[in-house]
Amino acid sequence: MAVAMGMACTLLCGCASLGKRSLTKQDTIVFLGDSITQAGVRPDGYVTLTSQAIAKAYPDLDIKVIGAGISGHKVPDCQKRLDRDVLQKKPTIVLIYIGINDVWHWNNNRGTTKEDFEAGLLDMISQINAVGARVILCTPTVIGEKTDGTNKFDEMLDEYSDISRRVAKTTHSQLLDLRKAFMAYLKEHNVDNADKGILTGDTVHLNKAGNRFLADLVLDAMHVPSSDS
Repeated sequence: MAVAMGMACTLLCGCASLGKRSLTKQDTIVFLGDSITQAGVRPDGYVTLTSQAIAKAYPDLDIKVIGAGISGHKVPDCQKRLDRDVLQKKPTIVLIYIGINDVWHWNNNRGTTKEDFEAGLLDMISQINAVGARVILCTPTVIGEKTDGTNKFDEMLDEYSDISRRVAKTTHSQLLDLRKAFMAYLKEHNVDNADKGILTGDTVHLNKAGNRFLADLVLDAMHVPSSDS
């Protein structure tokens, strides 16, 4: 998968000067997100895999990794708990991976408007920066793994991803463009145009391969050697 990582990660450079920053001694990294991040702290989850790779690569840096994902959460939910779950942990780096539920919940008319999505991201990043921490902002990934544009929410996910890209640029935050990376990987590996089963188990939540793929993307963004390296 290392070759796929290299190809995918060429898509991920946002705010290049920030992207060159590496980890430092006693960094505290908080992963803020929804159920994908909540599951990411399981033994084979992407947060755990990232933490293990960091500990292996930099055993003397005493870096702390904290998962702060809650199932069903959207940007407004993350805003409400930002102080409790993020700022009070005294982070130096916050990775924000949010947006799936903001889009998906339009199924029952409970999604997040584009205006609130953007304003919420800007508000959270401002608060995080104010305590001296930097942000790695992710675009949302997939709701369905088809590569021909027929997943129900493809267009909306692209629109919300554009918002995240704009926010990253506006706030001078590092961008981790998961949407582009996932779609590039699927176009290469989902030869049967399947709805799920390549990187997700249910069209959204990551399977073992998806967690490994995401962990490698995060590690690349932090300039940490993959555990496979």
